[in-house]
Amino acid sequence: MSRLLREPGGPADLSEVELGRRAYRRGRQQRSVLVAALSTVAFAVVMWITLANTPGWPRVQETFFSWEHAVRAFPAVAEGFLLNLRVLAIASVLVLIVGLAIALLRTLRGPVFFPIRFLAAAYTDVFRGVPLILVLYLVGFGIPGLRITDDFIPGEVLGTAALVLTYSAYVSEVFRAGIEAVHPSQRLAARAMGLSHAKTLRLVVIPQAVRKVTPALMNDFVALQKDVGLISVLGAVDAVRSAQIATAASFNFTPYVVAGVLFVLLAIPTVRLTDWYTARVRRREQMGAVV
Repeated sequence: MSRLLREPGGPADLSEVELGRRAYRRGRQQRSVLVAALSTVAFAVVMWITLANTPGWPRVQETFFSWEHAVRAFPAVAEGFLLNLRVLAIASVLVLIVGLAIALLRTLRGPVFFPIRFLAAAYTDVFRGVPLILVLYLVGFGIPGLRITDDFIPGEVLGTAALVLTYSAYVSEVFRAGIEAVHPSQRLAARAMGLSHAKTLRLVVIPQAVRKVTPALMNDFVALQKDVGLISVLGAVDAVRSAQIATAASFNFTPYVVAGVLFVLLAIPTVRLTDWYTARVRRREQMGAVV
């Protein structure tokens, strides 16, 4: 505590005006949290009463929110969800690698690299323009049709390839924006110190670029978390396909709700982490604005 008081910007260095402002903000924040909690509870109660009093609610509750069918379908859906997690882990790493490589190719200077820049730009334009579901169909049925290998290619492998192709295009543009946001003086200073072009990128430019675009990358990761469920269209028995099988057997849609809940539970920690990191970056950028 004594160390904090001695450090610049600590409570001992703040004026009475700034201390009063901080106390006022804390009070406002506490009141805002209380009002938000009360309004949320009131809204939830009103929505529940309105929904429960609709004529078709009993039928909808039986068809979509049956506890019996949820318990029965959960083991199969959870097992399929593990496949989604494996695909997500592999695809995330590959998307970062491929996306960064494409971004670096698009930032190459000199006319001799024009064909490479053109191909990289064409890649991003095509795969950002084609819907993911079409990429899944083209990759999932087109690659086996080429008969490159006689071995059977699992649907999850083809689905992972389609996800990497699509999301790498988006992530490459995020990386490129971060690289171009680094001030040119950083490059010039690094080259003046004798660093090569490769070392300048690795030690100076890329670390700064990654810090700038981390919130955007985390948002893309959240989107990827839910899109891994689309690999079911290629026959992969993931959470969505398991829910579809259970629904076809029981004529009840509760397994889809179970799969949806699992995907939401997966996304919530990442969303909250993204919000926390974004707020942290904003506070760091506003540091020093004390009176």
